[in-house]
Amino acid sequence: MSGWMGRLLVLSLFAAAMAYVESAVVVYLRHVYGITDLLRDVPTQPDPLTPIELGREIATLVMLGTVGALTGRTPAARWGFFLYAWGLWDILYYVWLRVFIGWPTSLLDWDLLFLIPLPWWGPVWAPVLAAAMMMVVGARMARRSEQGFVLRIDRAALLLGALGSLLALYTVLAPGLHALPGGLEAVARARPTAFPAWLYLIGWGMVAVAGWRISGGTPAPARLPEELRPG
Repeated sequence: MSGWMGRLLVLSLFAAAMAYVESAVVVYLRHVYGITDLLRDVPTQPDPLTPIELGREIATLVMLGTVGALTGRTPAARWGFFLYAWGLWDILYYVWLRVFIGWPTSLLDWDLLFLIPLPWWGPVWAPVLAAAMMMVVGARMARRSEQGFVLRIDRAALLLGALGSLLALYTVLAPGLHALPGGLEAVARARPTAFPAWLYLIGWGMVAVAGWRISGGTPAPARLPEELRPG
């Protein structure tokens, strides 16, 4: 499938299969640690599986980046396909978990989203919303780039995206950041009590506007016929 839609379909199949594998691993981990409630049961001390789990998270991003690079035909399209695959994988990860173990029971359930560099905590709707944005912006970026549009990160989009990312990241890293003065053990024990949804949505909106601005691009300048070019 060499066409854009064909490659997007193959990438989607990869993301769905990868989400299955990822959710299966999480099911195994929950069984190993006896986790039924993440806030209560997630271990607070490192063990031999901790570095393996950190490596798995990094490997996941490498795999998504690799398949995006293989799918796109321009540098911007490769980044776009990477974002699309990441977003679809993240959404389907929760779908598979729901099929396997009936969790999450709602989009309000707390989840441990990531571990690097500190634990990320948030309700399920937060990563799902971010993933949906990544899918839309990524697909648009890949499409427009392969249509010949020039995609550039201008200063306004850079500032808006950077500030929005910092706001959103703070909301999921807040428990660990607040516990950091007490050391890594305090960070591991830290649990969220409330989620600043309004702050997250502001940050999400800023990143969404920046992503939409960048992914639109501008038409490539027309090339003059060979006989009319200077020199």
